[in-house]
Amino acid sequence: MYRGRFAPSPSGPLHFGSLVAAVGSYLDAHAHQGEWRVRIEDVDGPRCVPGAAEDILDTLEAFGFQWHGPVLRQSRRGFAYAEALERLRDAGWVYGCSCSRRDIAASAVRESVDGGFAYPGTCRTRSSWIRSPRAWRMRTDNRAVTFDDRLLGRVSQNLESDVGDFVLLRADGFYAYQLAVVVDDAFEGITHVVRGADLVDSTPRQIWLQECLGLPRPEYAHLPVAVTEAGEKLSKQTRAPALDRHGAASELVAALDFLGQSPPRDLAAASVRDVWEWAFAAWSFGAVPRHRAIVTS
Repeated sequence: MYRGRFAPSPSGPLHFGSLVAAVGSYLDAHAHQGEWRVRIEDVDGPRCVPGAAEDILDTLEAFGFQWHGPVLRQSRRGFAYAEALERLRDAGWVYGCSCSRRDIAASAVRESVDGGFAYPGTCRTRSSWIRSPRAWRMRTDNRAVTFDDRLLGRVSQNLESDVGDFVLLRADGFYAYQLAVVVDDAFEGITHVVRGADLVDSTPRQIWLQECLGLPRPEYAHLPVAVTEAGEKLSKQTRAPALDRHGAASELVAALDFLGQSPPRDLAAASVRDVWEWAFAAWSFGAVPRHRAIVTS
């Protein structure tokens, strides 16, 4: 059975970029007569805004989304991440690292695919005598990790050269997103991940973790990300405006148009229920643009 999910982080209110991901994943799940779950990805405690999780859920309800099962909150799942980390450590995949960001910047020889520097493996061979590691890292292999994205086609990445050994448990004691999302997708039985293309470069790391933990691999589809004319992704960091609950129908229609569905103009003046009825009947995954980013005003 198809089971998808929408997993926002409560670092602020939902914005148009969030809505695009929610609409795309929701309609794909409905088209497959599957389930659609909601997860609050609050594993990164310092970035979470008080009250944001509740505001996100209220906004989803105001926009007519309906989800299956209880909302999963990563902040309550630390025991599961600790267990997965211990399994990887016992298998020899994880090691302690004492490097600071300054150390990495000084010794790195290449940039990472998602910004910053690819970790050069400094602590790989000396970790046995590191008494107080700052973080715990996942070993990578010098081989390509490849998957077929339903929208973007074949994606391939050499983790060792493109990313380097990546962090699973941070110096501040918080588990990294890469570990949490893999553990939670397996726990919830997620079969299809439909999300923004800003996360496509994280997917090989997640697949690598799935392989090393013996977990199933979902199918992936990365939707185009809404960006400004300057090429900046709409996000809380770039002060993207919060969704207007009073204009939910209009915002939904804009998201459908962004996803290539060509909704009729007068649908923006209809009710939220009418918008969803049209979307359920008209949804075409094949019409979604095959781009990583699309400029929106």
